Amino acid sequence: MDGKALLLLSGGFDSPVAGHLMRRKGLDVLALHVSLEPVTDDASVTKATRLAAELGFRGLYVVRAGDAFKEIVKRTRHPWYFVLSKRLMMRVASEVARREGCAYLITGESIGQVSSQTLANLAVIDKAASVPVLRPLIGFDKREIIDRAKALGTYDISAGPELCDVLGPEHPRTRATREEVSREEALLDIAALDRQVLTTLASVDVAAKLLEVPG
Repeated sequence: MDGKALLLLSGGFDSPVAGHLMRRKGLDVLALHVSLEPVTDDASVTKATRLAAELGFRGLYVVRAGDAFKEIVKRTRHPWYFVLSKRLMMRVASEVARREGCAYLITGESIGQVSSQTLANLAVIDKAASVPVLRPLIGFDKREIIDRAKALGTYDISAGPELCDVLGPEHPRTRATREEVSREEALLDIAALDRQVLTTLASVDVAAKLLEVPG
């Protein structure tokens, strides 16, 4: 397997392992981090930067999606939040991949790790992507992923509170259909939200950013 791929890199355990596995398969991996700023601070960006440095990814990009995600919470039914926000991430990542000449997207999702990661939801989420989505951890359990993170040296960086669920519902929709998602997205100006997030796209100088981190 060769070519370029764009990894959706969170600050958690899963996506760094996924990116590492696909690079071992021969892909040139760049990373994109979706920050929840200004809903949260930039702590997740620091984690993503440290992870990119640890794994030697060639490039790291960041977008700030907090305002767009708040709009999803405001205008749509809360149980659909995870599916709708991930579809937005797929559309934005697909555009970044197009600009960078990436043939694939990579995510760290695996079946059943959280209630929103079901086959039905992932199928609907994938419809928002314009390039193929690779999920190398799809059949892994959490213990396997944690063990691999420890072996890679990313475990300690990823450990700590996760911020990606801060706007999420207590009871997310687990079997979203295309019809339901279309109905919810009709309540949003999808093109405007995508443009809003893409205007925040920035390339991170990983080495320089690390020098700013105390200790």
